[in-house]
Amino acid sequence: MGETLVVRGGRQLYGVAETPAAKNSVLPLLAASLLCDGVVRLHRVPRLSDVENSLAILRSVGCTARWTGRDVVIRPGGGLNGLLPDGPVGNMRASVLFAAPLLARTGRVETGMPGGCKLGPRPIDIHLDGLVHMGAAVKWGQQHLVLEAPRGLHGADYTLRYPSVGATESLLLAAATARGTSVLRGAACEPEIVDLAAFLTGCGADISGAGSPVIRVSGVGRLAGTEFSPIPDRIVASTLACAVASAGGEAVIRRCDPFAFAPLLAALKQAGCGVDLSAQNEVTVRRRGALCGIGRVFTGVYPGFATDAAPLLAAALLCAGGESSIEDTVFEHRFSCAAGFAAMGAAVQAQGRTLTIRPCGGLHGTTVTSPDLRGGAALAIAALAAAEPTRIENAATIARGYEDLPALLRRLGARAGWE
Repeated sequence: MGETLVVRGGRQLYGVAETPAAKNSVLPLLAASLLCDGVVRLHRVPRLSDVENSLAILRSVGCTARWTGRDVVIRPGGGLNGLLPDGPVGNMRASVLFAAPLLARTGRVETGMPGGCKLGPRPIDIHLDGLVHMGAAVKWGQQHLVLEAPRGLHGADYTLRYPSVGATESLLLAAATARGTSVLRGAACEPEIVDLAAFLTGCGADISGAGSPVIRVSGVGRLAGTEFSPIPDRIVASTLACAVASAGGEAVIRRCDPFAFAPLLAALKQAGCGVDLSAQNEVTVRRRGALCGIGRVFTGVYPGFATDAAPLLAAALLCAGGESSIEDTVFEHRFSCAAGFAAMGAAVQAQGRTLTIRPCGGLHGTTVTSPDLRGGAALAIAALAAAEPTRIENAATIARGYEDLPALLRRLGARAGWE
């Protein structure tokens, strides 16, 4: 796989595509495997760079982690160490999720600051504050963070100041084997939280309320292993739907609950796309004529419009016949892809957290740079509407969340490939 993605637009998309397992579920599940005494097997895991970094973390701290076909098998070791490796930690935001379960197992964790896409401030203070309430001590070094809980973690009644998905996951992982009962108030309600709770419950955890703002966890000590199939990726499903909206045509998207990305589907329907729930966990998206603007859209916590889908929807609306604006309430720099849109001829303006899209005369191919994971995917979606080829450089960022985006698009007839 190269660093440059080339998309040759001008062709409508038709066909059927299956949604892979969700990156944002797989990564916390891999972290959760650290709590297990037995073997963990996750089914149909996509081969993403973030997954590979997660496996590197697991191996570094003493686990056996390997691919078996499309599955990942993790066997926690008996002598885990609490030193998280700088390289993988610095490559992805989700590395912070490994701290809580490793702290629960070893009593001490040392880690650098998590990396990932540059979307603006992404503090981990809620993660840390919750862990402190559960008995952890936090020490900041010059470049590293040290967490200590030599007497183990205990349950706590804790209110999150913001329904952070990552912080909810961290505290759920900490509470699963802590002494006593924990109550997490103001928790995130995303499907990935429900999936993590289902996995932990399958390993023997005692959890109720996942998917609601109040989660109760009775610590059970260590957990057993299990086999588990992560939920489908609603953001990849959103990507496919927006690709059809951009290029035109008709596609069936399988293996994803339409409710999981309902706000995105509603926005596309408002813009003029046909959206049919053709079967259970299956949706058909079509675009015959020109799209229209949809006015103002705001992202928000689940079940609101997902922040990760904001640049994808923007890309689909670049050639619409009316004005649209999308405001991201989660991240300050969600629309770093706006410069690439403009280079392709789009009439866009990014101001603060808001991207405004006005009618343009059409898009043309050029060379652009992927600023981050979803922004890079959005540039690929936009390129489907351009008459000439578009070269997307720094496209390795896209591999953090898509196993092979060009291959996924080619299944629907697009002309896309790596260089």
